[in-house]
Amino acid sequence: MEAASHSAPPGEALGQSENFLAFQEALSRAARVERPVLIIGERGTGKELAAARLHYLSPRWGEPLVALNCAALAPSLIESELFGHEAGAFTGAGPRRLGRFETAHRGTLFLDEIGNIPLTVQEKILRTVEYNSFERVGGSRPVEVDVRIVGATNADLPALARAGRFKQDLLDRLSFEVLTLPPLRQRRGDAELLAEHFALRMAREMGWDAAPGFSPAAREQLGAHPWPGNVRQLKNVVERAVYRSGRQEITSFDFDPFASPFAPPPQVEPPLAPRPAAAAAAEPPRPFKEAVAAYERRLLRQALEDARFNQRRAAELLGLTYHQLRGLLRKYGPDQSL
Repeated sequence: MEAASHSAPPGEALGQSENFLAFQEALSRAARVERPVLIIGERGTGKELAAARLHYLSPRWGEPLVALNCAALAPSLIESELFGHEAGAFTGAGPRRLGRFETAHRGTLFLDEIGNIPLTVQEKILRTVEYNSFERVGGSRPVEVDVRIVGATNADLPALARAGRFKQDLLDRLSFEVLTLPPLRQRRGDAELLAEHFALRMAREMGWDAAPGFSPAAREQLGAHPWPGNVRQLKNVVERAVYRSGRQEITSFDFDPFASPFAPPPQVEPPLAPRPAAAAAAEPPRPFKEAVAAYERRLLRQALEDARFNQRRAAELLGLTYHQLRGLLRKYGPDQSL
């Protein structure tokens, strides 16, 4: 989901377990209050579907729902995607382009993988949330917006904030309500319900009038599997079983499509041969300080490139103060071949 704008509600989430129903009740309650919401959950639990349901249960249901997967873009592009840019704002910018905040005006902006947003852009989001206005990249005129932000992640945002990789002020503003999606392994009975739903849908796609049934052993497999990929993994497993079944009852599920008696053996790296004493003496290991210096230079170079050589932005990307960055640049500056 790199980006999307929805105009109609998506398919309903399915479940009848106590944990799932409690989450849906909390989501419905939060939808009515027009404040930021964070949705936390493992991969494959349906965070995008939960965000869409929250939007369509809110007073903004008739306005745009605009989504951006923050992990699908290079850090240097996220600011332009969110806030747009003026014509010629940077090399290759082209004509004026509206960002996601503007296209979500009066609606909801869903930021998936929000923990991947660079610190410099986090600061601009914070100002936008506080003042309901921003400036496009390369612009100077304030643009006013009315947007509700819904963020989603499987990362530990408080831990990122403590490590200096997520702004605590922004976390405080976005966490008016935090909703945690239960993983499928903690939704007793829901795996079988979802499996029947996916099986029927796959059967219809195959042109069949009915879905194949599940044997008792297959149903037991559904309940016992830990489902590390959650609903997304369940969907793949069930659909694969249906299409392979030939309309016959499904007696077992194949959880690993890569398993095969004909698969090549795993590649094992051969152990390193001991180095001759003479070679070891001629080629000593790289000194520790030299290796650390090379690593620091790579980090500095990458941060400067991502920040378009804006040193204050580069410092924020690295979690350093501006003066700390300046000290490192003096240490590894042009004379040191940074």
